[in-house]
Amino acid sequence: MTSTVPRPRPRPAHTQGSTRCAYTPNGTELVTVGSNNTIRVYKTGFDGEPANIDECQEQNVAVSAANDFFVAGSEDGTVSLYSLSSNAFDRFLLRCSLPVRDVALSPDCKWCAVASDELTVKVVNVEDNTNLKTLREHNKPTKHLSYHPKGDILALSCTDGTIYVYSLTADQPELIRKVDGVIGALDTDAEASSKVVWHPDGRAFAVATPTRDVRVVSKNDWEQQRSFSNGHEGDVTALAWSPNGAMLATAGKDKKILIWATKDQSIIARHDYANVMDLAWHPTKNLLSFTTSDGEVYICPDFVSDQFASWLKLPRQPAPFIHDPLTEISANARRPVIANGFKPQAPRNGRHGTPDSIADLLDDDMDGGDLDDFVVDDDGAGYTTGQKRPAADDEIYGGHASKRANILEPEYHESFQPGSTPWRGNRKYLCLNLIGFVWTVDQDSHNTVTVEFYDHHEHRDFHFTDTFLYDKACLNNKGALFSCPPKDDLPATIFYRPHETWTNRSDWRTQLPKGEAVLAMSLSDSFITVTTTANYVRVYTLFGIPYRVYRPKSAPMVTCASYKDYVLTMGNGALGADGTTKLLYTIHNIKTDEVCQNEDVVALPEGESIKSVFFSDAGDPCIYDSTGTLLTLLHWRRPGRAYWAPLLDTKLLTRLAGGKRQENYFPIAVADNKFHCIILKGGDQYPYFPRPLLSEFEFSVPITGPVEPKKRKSKKSRRTDEDDDDLMNQSDHESSGSDFEPEEPEDAETINLTQSFLLKSIFASQLEDQITGRGSHLKRSALARMELEIDKTLLQMLAVECREGEERGMRALELVRLMRDRTGRMVEAAGKVAERYGRGILGEKIREIGERKMMGDDDGEEDDDDGFA
Repeated sequence: MTSTVPRPRPRPAHTQGSTRCAYTPNGTELVTVGSNNTIRVYKTGFDGEPANIDECQEQNVAVSAANDFFVAGSEDGTVSLYSLSSNAFDRFLLRCSLPVRDVALSPDCKWCAVASDELTVKVVNVEDNTNLKTLREHNKPTKHLSYHPKGDILALSCTDGTIYVYSLTADQPELIRKVDGVIGALDTDAEASSKVVWHPDGRAFAVATPTRDVRVVSKNDWEQQRSFSNGHEGDVTALAWSPNGAMLATAGKDKKILIWATKDQSIIARHDYANVMDLAWHPTKNLLSFTTSDGEVYICPDFVSDQFASWLKLPRQPAPFIHDPLTEISANARRPVIANGFKPQAPRNGRHGTPDSIADLLDDDMDGGDLDDFVVDDDGAGYTTGQKRPAADDEIYGGHASKRANILEPEYHESFQPGSTPWRGNRKYLCLNLIGFVWTVDQDSHNTVTVEFYDHHEHRDFHFTDTFLYDKACLNNKGALFSCPPKDDLPATIFYRPHETWTNRSDWRTQLPKGEAVLAMSLSDSFITVTTTANYVRVYTLFGIPYRVYRPKSAPMVTCASYKDYVLTMGNGALGADGTTKLLYTIHNIKTDEVCQNEDVVALPEGESIKSVFFSDAGDPCIYDSTGTLLTLLHWRRPGRAYWAPLLDTKLLTRLAGGKRQENYFPIAVADNKFHCIILKGGDQYPYFPRPLLSEFEFSVPITGPVEPKKRKSKKSRRTDEDDDDLMNQSDHESSGSDFEPEEPEDAETINLTQSFLLKSIFASQLEDQITGRGSHLKRSALARMELEIDKTLLQMLAVECREGEERGMRALELVRLMRDRTGRMVEAAGKVAERYGRGILGEKIREIGERKMMGDDDGEEDDDDGFA
């Protein structure tokens, strides 16, 4: 639509050429610079002549203002500082050898960033210009630069068509990101703009593209978000967000200024102005000013029409995302509720690792109470009136801060779907496991879902057009499961598609009750399990028949996993001493209706969270937490006996020794006694496209730091160890190879043997649990072999202790007591090892243990003192 606001008059300010403008942060003055040797300062609300500063450089091409001073950059390479109290030149701030192209003051106005035709960018301290930082990793001339609203990031738009993002938190600025494929390659003196313009909420920036659109890019993952499209017919020359982010103003070579609605990227006003070079919103008023290449300045009161002027009075509005994380947190944006004076809140310091948690998405200057600033609805104009609802504790205590401070605000664990990732731009993984992966692409009107398998001989890849907008998925060898959230009057839907069928059609779709949404779901060979926002666990057969519906004791629900007939559900339990809810799990045999573990506590360190939960290929529950630790649940088939045992601490991996390599790990599965994951570089928390390769790590119980690399032993030591190996082989002719490492130094050798003993003990416990009550012959045989491997490992550890000397005898004897062999062969071999090293007293005590084992008295207790001469 074309604006009906009266057209403002142009104010001749400078000669023809580059003309720029900037408001002071308090909005009292507008500063303009241009090609002549005069700078003009306009007082807001005063329609008379501006104050002139004649003592200045010519060809000023950039300006940035603070409340009491401003800086201007000139093509002669100088950056000058001017006082607004005296309207006079103060001093030179910096000199460059080539023309200056842009200047920007940091939000605290203590630093000034300077871009020129040089290959580096200078950041100079305003008070002390000898305090200088240099940004040099981009190695290209910079056309524009822009500070993040917090001042910790500086974005450079360079002539090679790349945006370089620097972190300024350290003494030496660090290049943290290169954003390609958004802006075009422009000369530093080109009229078209490639300037990064940060949205006021700090979560994204807008930038003009070569296609004459404006693209929004997320700061969280640097992916492209919504576009302001089909507006200009010429290159975009300037753009600026309104102070609260509710609108975007753009100018182009098509002689148009457009005002866009941020919420839906629609054009709400068109204005005909030619040759516009710069735009500046007043910080608080309905006032837009701009300059042209003709040297003219326009100051436009009431530039936004009455129909939309109220938008400028709204609180800060959210940046336009394709999938805004703020609207997709925890259970489809569950609203906090008041119960007995407690208000559940999003995590502040604990539980920060959960997907899409508010603490990861909001800037540090935005707390949980600012969520009201993001509430928008359709009221005809597209936004609310901006009236902020009173805080719940204000309602209770009438605003008395001392009483509000005593209210405990518990934090609950956010719900998540194992194996999935958040939206990143218009893509996300719905499922990642060892069978394959499912990913979706948002196409605005619909999504496109792709299912790919690792084994193409077993299954064929497929994709389909998704009009339901599925946001969760599960995948196994039998089929693929999908679910979508409720939208408008449409209920949440669950869709199951088997891979193979002997009928014409066996896929099915079912709907949940209106208003009920899926929190998490799992798929096994027997059942489909769905946890919902109504605090129900819904179990279906693979053919869509509702099998069980029950309400778990812990709520809100967090996630679930399943294996054959077993279902593991997790939910928030009672409030702990640290102010967070305890995470509780239940394991239920759906077919027999037997509860194996009932509302037991998930073992988590204080303030940490669950990253993923799944069953291993052997059917044992596993979790991966935000500390980078993989744990498995032992004795879970026996009520009240389950406990979590660590299998791997990724922080202790040898590859991370020395601190030179920084990486994270996205859990996929536990299979073949290995941890399968995706290695993430550069601080990423989730994998992205193209699909990364899977990696695997051997288990390593955290008992010490990374083991040193192996070293060769002396020839004499190797010969002695070979003799010990012969003794162990004599005890069992079936033995072929062992975990004994004769080449390692004693400390590393002891650690590795201890590691092997602990892991094999865990495997033996898992096997023993599987055969309890109805064990098969194969599993009993496997358990016997594993116990034999444990004894052989203990025998190797015994040899190490014997080499250390007589003072280690009691420790050596303890190893013999730990042996599981009931035939006496391993104890006999232990005695021979002691004799080989001349440990006579130790050998006698080992024989005594052997005799007691043969008589059935194998409790390991001694009747006399275990001292040694």
